[in-house]
Amino acid sequence: MKYCIFLFLLLPASAETLHYVINWPSGLSLGEATITLNSQAAASGPKSAVGWSSDFEIDASLPGFAITDHYHSTADGKDMCSMKLDKTVRRGARKSEETDTFHQDTHTVTRETHGAGGGTSDVDVSACARDALTFLEFARTELAEGRLAPRQSVILGGIYDVRLDGMGAQTVKLGGKPVDTDKVQASIKGPASSFTVEIFFTRDPARTPVLIAIPLALGKFTAELIH
Repeated sequence: MKYCIFLFLLLPASAETLHYVINWPSGLSLGEATITLNSQAAASGPKSAVGWSSDFEIDASLPGFAITDHYHSTADGKDMCSMKLDKTVRRGARKSEETDTFHQDTHTVTRETHGAGGGTSDVDVSACARDALTFLEFARTELAEGRLAPRQSVILGGIYDVRLDGMGAQTVKLGGKPVDTDKVQASIKGPASSFTVEIFFTRDPARTPVLIAIPLALGKFTAELIH
């Protein structure tokens, strides 16, 4: 389920909460996911002081194995460069916590794992490095301007290479009703895996992602916007 963090390309005008149902290839529900995004303005100061706060939660179940993840990200509002990412992952009885702190001035990220056996390490990153949630916000902004976000490295514990390709207009069914969308294919390559995700965005200015498809060996899993 680590792939799910890359599925949602979202950017609200000021605040937005979207709920998705995640389905098995058979159509049966695997669980739900929620994205909440908010702008954060300083008490005083210029517009550039406005930043973004993003939360991603997933609650899903495999046979005899529960998955509950929570990610919280903050970024500046000028260039959408990441500031911090907190990650809590629960897989069955196993729990892990991690904090990634971005030092944009030195182009490094400090990764701190918590709990028994935890530690700290630094990795070099490019200018204006972005965590997964911040990249998702940036990508949706670019799409609203008629562009695809350029290929770049995205941080989520490890470093992932992400490339977006436009696949043209397509009509999909949402709640049994046809919806006109633009299809975008995300090719994601990580330290030990690579996968492709198909995302369908409404063609209005909001560019809401209404359907996401993840082709895997077991079949095509989907995430569908419910409200």
